[in-house]
Amino acid sequence: MSYAIVGSGSVGTALATQFARRGIEVAIANTRGPESLVALANSLGPTVRPVTLTQALEAGIIILAVPFASHEALARTRSDWSGKTVIDASNYRDLNLEPIGGLQSSDFVANALPGAKVVKTFNQLPAALLAREPHEAGGRQVIFVAGNHEDANAEVASLVSALGFAPIVLGRVDQGGRLLRFRGPLVLQNLIMPDA
Repeated sequence: MSYAIVGSGSVGTALATQFARRGIEVAIANTRGPESLVALANSLGPTVRPVTLTQALEAGIIILAVPFASHEALARTRSDWSGKTVIDASNYRDLNLEPIGGLQSSDFVANALPGAKVVKTFNQLPAALLAREPHEAGGRQVIFVAGNHEDANAEVASLVSALGFAPIVLGRVDQGGRLLRFRGPLVLQNLIMPDA
């Protein structure tokens, strides 16, 4: 499976750090171009590769580590997202869902990406905590996963585990994903799952 991170802010950098820590190859892109990412990639090592946005969107699993509103411009770069698993790591910060049609934010993102399987994860921890070594105090940092496709949930949970975290799948976005909304009960929760 190929992976790409779109966004090089604090969340994108935190996730790139985790990929590098585990020696998992990942492409990283932003709107400023790969030249702007050379210093970051050099600091993390050879498994993190700066690419163009177009190249990043060829990956099988694409992590959107961009502000929520930025997904719409990104969505217009492809007419068909079939075969892609897209991880929505953003947070829609308005408590009123009317501006996004009353949908959960990841379902709203999914509507803009026809054919993609969108999974909500990596949004519940502050970037500084997301960048830390996930193993601590005899356990692993918990990361929650929610999406409308069981196969994509399982695929993303496997990635979460490979990055050293303890994944907990919550089910569909309109069910368990509600818990991952901004100011929801599972956002900003620093939970550790004890090692067996």
